[in-house]
Order: sequence, then structure tokens, then C-alpha cells
Amino acid sequence: MELYRIVYEKFADRLFAPGFSGRWNEEGQFVVYTASNRSLASLENMVHKMGQGVLSASFVMMVLELPGKLPVTTITRAELPQDWKLESSHQLTQPMSPVWYEAGETLLLKVPSAVVPEEYNVVLNARHPDFSRVRIREREPFRYDHRFVALEKELIKESGRS
Repeated sequence: MELYRIVYEKFADRLFAPGFSGRWNEEGQFVVYTASNRSLASLENMVHKMGQGVLSASFVMMVLELPGKLPVTTITRAELPQDWKLESSHQLTQPMSPVWYEAGETLLLKVPSAVVPEEYNVVLNARHPDFSRVRIREREPFRYDHRFVALEKELIKESGRS
């Protein structure tokens, strides 16, 4: 199985799980967010970075390799409340992960992407014994297309933050 993660170039030497809260984890849960394909990783990274003036930065696409037969816990869209995609709705999705995280039965939590709900992100439990089996197979230089960088600059200019 391959998973994808985009990070700043200076952080591409290893997988890091800081324990900060996110859509699918609470504060103090050490997880790594990944995407099921390169384009979804790009979109996920973009929605979190857009407007910060960093899309022109040097990023790295980490291609992660996992053993093929690992069990996966899946949360489907049908299990989610109607407003789960809103940024203000993390309190709706965060409580779903502690059961998975604390049980420690699987390394992988497959969740719908809030950016493209028909595609999936995969959250890795960095405290799971199988986390040591995750390998960074490749580190590919990643730069956003100049049109996205120009759009970000225009958005910042319009917001008066330039």
C-alpha cells in the first residue's frame, strides 16, 4: 500500500506526529495524516496553507510504503453527521477517533476527505506497533503550479495582509 504526505522540505527527513488536534484526532493523540493519492495530498495541503503566503515554498511529497495486508478501520460518509466537513465541526469528528486510537487495534484509520468526500485520507496511529513498518520510499520535490501561487498572492493582496 502507498500513501502520500506533503511536508515542507526541511521536515522531510522523517514522519512526525506532533500530537496537535485535527479533524480526526484530539489533542495528545499522536497521528500522521496521509492521503490515498498524490492529487488529494496536494489539495489537502493547499487548503491548510492557502492564504499564508507559503504556496511558493519548497515542499516534498513523501511516498510512504506500508505492508499490504494491514487491517484498516474505516469511517464512512454514512456514519458522519451532516455538517462534518465544516471547519467549525471538528467537535463532531474528533470524538470518533479516540475509540480507534486508544483501542490500538489497527494502525490505519481510513476517513473521507473533507476536500473531496468521495476520496479517502488515512490517519496513522504513531503509537501503534506497526508504525515502525511504515517506510518513506521516496521523497519527491513538490512545487505548486505558478497559477496557484499567483492566486494565493492575489487573495492575500485583496485581504490587505500584504
